[in-house]
Amino acid sequence: MSLYPSERQQWLANPRRDLLAGTVVALALIPEAIAFSLIAGVDPAVGLYASFVIAVTIAIVGGRPAMISAATGAMALLMVTLVRDHGLEYLFAASILCGVFQIGIGLLKLGRYIRFVSRSVMTGFVNALAILIFLAQMPELIGANWQTYALVAASLVII
Repeated sequence: MSLYPSERQQWLANPRRDLLAGTVVALALIPEAIAFSLIAGVDPAVGLYASFVIAVTIAIVGGRPAMISAATGAMALLMVTLVRDHGLEYLFAASILCGVFQIGIGLLKLGRYIRFVSRSVMTGFVNALAILIFLAQMPELIGANWQTYALVAASLVII
C-alpha cells in the first residue's frame, strides 16, 4: 500500500514542525499518564504503555479535531473500583469493550445527538470531574511534609 503523491507531500510537508509537536505532546503526556494511572489504582508503567499504544494507533489511523487520544480523568475515576475489585485483566477487557461500543456508536452515527446535551450539563460534568479528581488525591496529602502543602496551596491559587 503506497501513499498517493498528494498524501505523501502532505505528510512530509514540514517534518521539523511535526517532530517539535510530537515532542511537546509526548512531554506533556508523561505526567498526565502517570497521574491518571495513580488515580485509577494501577502501576504508572501501565499508564505510560497505554499512552504509547494510543499515540501510535492514532498516528496510524489518524485523529480528528477535538478528539481525545490520551488518558482522561473520567475514565481513570471509573476504573478505580474495577481495578480494585477485579484486577488489571478486567481493566484491559473493559477498555476493549469501550472501544467496541465507540465503534458501534460511530457506525450508527449517534454522535449527532450530543448537540441535545446542554452546555450547563457539560459544565457540571467537567466541574464534578475536577472535584472528584481533587478528592481522589486527598489521601496522598495525609502525612505529607509542609513543602507539599505549600505546593498544593500555590497550585490552587494559580488555578
